[in-house]
Amino acid sequence: MQKTFLIGGLLCASTLSFAQKNISGFSASNQSKQEKIEQEYRTKQSAERFKTHLQKLTSVPHLAGTPENEKVRDYIADIMRKAGLQVEIFPHDIYLSKSPGESLVEVVEPVRLPLNNREYIVKEDKYSSDPRLTPGWNSYSGSGDVTTEVVYANYGRKEDFEQLKTMGVSVKGKIVLARYGGNFRGYKAKHAEAAGAAGVIIYTDPADNGYTKGITFPEGSQSNDNTIQRGSLLTVDYTGDPLTPFEPALPLDGPKKVKRLDPKDAAFHKIPVTPLPWGSAVEILKRMTGKGVPTGWQGGLPLAYRLEGGPELKVRLKVKQDKEFVRIYEVVGTLTGSEFPDEWIIAGCHYDAWSFGSTDPNSGTAMLLTLAESLGKMPQKPKRTIKICHWDAEEHGVIGSAEWVEQMRDELSAKAVAYMNYDAAVSGKIFGGSASPSLKKLLIEASQAVEYPDSNKTVYEHWMAQKGGRRGSTTNVGGSAPVLADSEPSIGNLGGGSDHIAFYMHAGIPSLSAGVGGPTLYHSQYDDLFFYNKFVDSTYKMGPMVEQVVGTMSLRLANADILPYDVSRYATDLATHLKTAEKAIKAYAPTYSLDKLLAQVETLKQNAQNYESRIKTLLAADQIDKAKVTAINKELRDLEKAFIDPKGMAYGSWYRSLYASSDPYSGYASWMLPAFQYEASLKSTANLPDLEARHAKAIDTLNTKIVAINQQLGGASGSLGGGKN
Repeated sequence: MQKTFLIGGLLCASTLSFAQKNISGFSASNQSKQEKIEQEYRTKQSAERFKTHLQKLTSVPHLAGTPENEKVRDYIADIMRKAGLQVEIFPHDIYLSKSPGESLVEVVEPVRLPLNNREYIVKEDKYSSDPRLTPGWNSYSGSGDVTTEVVYANYGRKEDFEQLKTMGVSVKGKIVLARYGGNFRGYKAKHAEAAGAAGVIIYTDPADNGYTKGITFPEGSQSNDNTIQRGSLLTVDYTGDPLTPFEPALPLDGPKKVKRLDPKDAAFHKIPVTPLPWGSAVEILKRMTGKGVPTGWQGGLPLAYRLEGGPELKVRLKVKQDKEFVRIYEVVGTLTGSEFPDEWIIAGCHYDAWSFGSTDPNSGTAMLLTLAESLGKMPQKPKRTIKICHWDAEEHGVIGSAEWVEQMRDELSAKAVAYMNYDAAVSGKIFGGSASPSLKKLLIEASQAVEYPDSNKTVYEHWMAQKGGRRGSTTNVGGSAPVLADSEPSIGNLGGGSDHIAFYMHAGIPSLSAGVGGPTLYHSQYDDLFFYNKFVDSTYKMGPMVEQVVGTMSLRLANADILPYDVSRYATDLATHLKTAEKAIKAYAPTYSLDKLLAQVETLKQNAQNYESRIKTLLAADQIDKAKVTAINKELRDLEKAFIDPKGMAYGSWYRSLYASSDPYSGYASWMLPAFQYEASLKSTANLPDLEARHAKAIDTLNTKIVAINQQLGGASGSLGGGKN
């Protein structure tokens, strides 16, 4: 198969060839057709087009709910229409902190000192002087004006507040000072409020982002002393609009009425919360006089960190922030499939940003626009429908995509093949990804078909060579999936923090997230085109490269004879996650065992291997019964839904997947088999029998579906042994 390379901004076919393995899901006769389609597709990318879109999208700040963001919406819709996609715009009315309102922090005693909460104007960076830029703020803060003492709470994690209590340090009635990192900022506020704090200041510490990591902005890519991380604080026990759990936030003036919660009944934070840069936080920290901090709590500023400010240090924190109904818009472009229009491949990224959003999120948005243009130029339509989606209000709590999934839940359940998320997907040069088990092989195979720019290597080869590509390991580190072979890179599991959540954890649709990452001034006003050009990719070649990987995956899912899911991976990963859960529970219940579930997984493994062997043989011999293809693919689409449990998780029934969830304590981490993880976090055994029964039912359902597929394929159907518990 030919490689491709960049000439004058266009990706062109090269005479340099490399071996292409069989493409999963394609018969022998159709594989050659698919290779020609992919070769043609990979001549249509343009670095210049990617650059143009990124410049148009991120020339001004565009917060959700602003006129500037509506202009971004219109640009996205216009580009996709011109590319030949059918475009629909879905409005939703969400309850949102529309603007920063008023926010201030000042030292009151022993000196009067207002503290800066805005990034500086940087001479080299013309974008930094834009008058529409906001001070630092956190949406969904409570309002209040408090002047009181200060307590330093490290990262503001659950365990940090527990340790403060153990050390006899009370935060009741005081302002908590916590550094970014370790958990979602909303949980810092939640844990502080639960402990009785009067307010929270969250600051960026140079130990985590700043001069301890490298040269600071604008000379380098690290946070400087006035860089501020904005972000949402929303911590309701579901994802999406806080007033419409499980239901879409349809327009208030529309024909269909949706029952909304009274805002007073939603779990909003009541205390004021705001972010600061370390150049302001140091003015508080250096005046603290209490006991020194325990091991691991010392930050990167040149002073000894202390737990308490003492009675002589008083700080004022004021936040006035109103919430109101705000209209947001999800923009969906559709390229209807020629043979299976009711089977959907969905690619998405949000388009709202905290400021300019040149890396987060709009490098992904620009890439998806070039994807739409490249697909639109293809002479033949894909067999299945490809939808390219742009979500609003992700930055405020992954809201727009969740509302769309809730609105389209029935159709998605019947039609969705996969959801692929590309938030900030072209924000560096280091390739990586996370995925549900069934899509990990798809990501690997696509990376083997695309050249990494200026390297004479495939993306896959570059991925393996870079830091993070692991070979030969079978351990499970930090919740990531095991590495099964010497030739396989590290692929993570999906956690929280972006638009895959509703698709994967609520609706049970196989999902992945992939792209290239690198330096970022996360959620600051400096995430702009100056930063992108200087520190991310001045050549703009990464955009076309990522688009090639994304387009390859999309076209393979769209055109495959049999959906190219990695069915065996379910058993392999399940065994790893069950052993991890068992180990966590054994730490406080030494005799506990998940042997019955592991026996079920062993049967699942045998049946999945039978499927893989049989489907490979039939495809290679062009012996797939076309009359059965539609039914087989429907069964395959339903595999992931075996994990969807109507009771949901104990920490939030909206999270319905027994397989994966975002961590309810950190908000970001990936929890595999989350019901067991939650029980272990409580050091409880009370619910284990029920959890075992629910997981046994899910594994049995998955096993039954695979056996049914094997029977349709006409080979050894396998066993249902161990399927009941």
